[in-house]
Amino acid sequence: MRETELGAFIRAHREAVSPTAVGLPNGNRRRTPGLRRAELATLAGVSVDYLTRLEQGRDRSPSAQVLAALSDTLGLSRDERIHLYRLAKTVTGGGACDGAAMTRVQTVRPTVQALLDRLEPAPALVANRPGDLLAWTAGFAQLAGPTGLLEAEPPNLVRYAFTDPRAHDAHPDWDAVAEERAAALRAAAALGDPHAALLAQELMITAGPPFRDRFEGSAALPTRTGVERWTHPQVGELRLAYERLELPDPDEQRLVVYLASDEATATALNRLTDHQPAASSTVAGKG
Repeated sequence: MRETELGAFIRAHREAVSPTAVGLPNGNRRRTPGLRRAELATLAGVSVDYLTRLEQGRDRSPSAQVLAALSDTLGLSRDERIHLYRLAKTVTGGGACDGAAMTRVQTVRPTVQALLDRLEPAPALVANRPGDLLAWTAGFAQLAGPTGLLEAEPPNLVRYAFTDPRAHDAHPDWDAVAEERAAALRAAAALGDPHAALLAQELMITAGPPFRDRFEGSAALPTRTGVERWTHPQVGELRLAYERLELPDPDEQRLVVYLASDEATATALNRLTDHQPAASSTVAGKG
């Protein structure tokens, strides 16, 4: 039954983990393969009674923290973490990271779209607080398209950084980008954005410690300006200075514009966008 699929998944993976893999003695008196329920509960920091109810389908609302701890202890892969998260959503009828189905504006004002059009061929985008990309220039599509960032619906900066392996290739300074993405999501969730909070809970499970450690381990705010390094399969490495501008809108969208920070990047961007170079094509003093 659907109510027990989550429990069956957890139990199957518990029984597949060798005690020695988690630092426990194997012993000769084990009646079942893998970890005992009490062992998994202790390692994951939950009670045996709670884990029993979860495996038996008698608990229907596991928290994101519990699922993340179980995922870590069981050594689940990225795909297995995603499956666990989806099973939890099915069991709870809305999600382990439960929340009302709130309407979220996924469009930009006509004047904002007109502004993006005027920024061509510069890479530029408009995102909401959880990091969903709402609109972008053709220049940004040429930059980000080959990296896989724009394949999701909607594309999301944070989810891509932490769950798509291609993000490590696209961003040579992945650690810095990951810190920045986590900081932006944490700030949005702290300000009460329910969608940011739901995404954070999702990534606690699906991305695991690389996200959780950054999300919980710092109170730093996202920067408004800086330099990001990108690697593009056609033109190689790019050093892009960015400016992040908050738009005056109840939906709290932000405009991010990328500019070449050196002559080599300016030349590469011009090749990428088939654009004739201008005298002021680089940003002095960046990076």
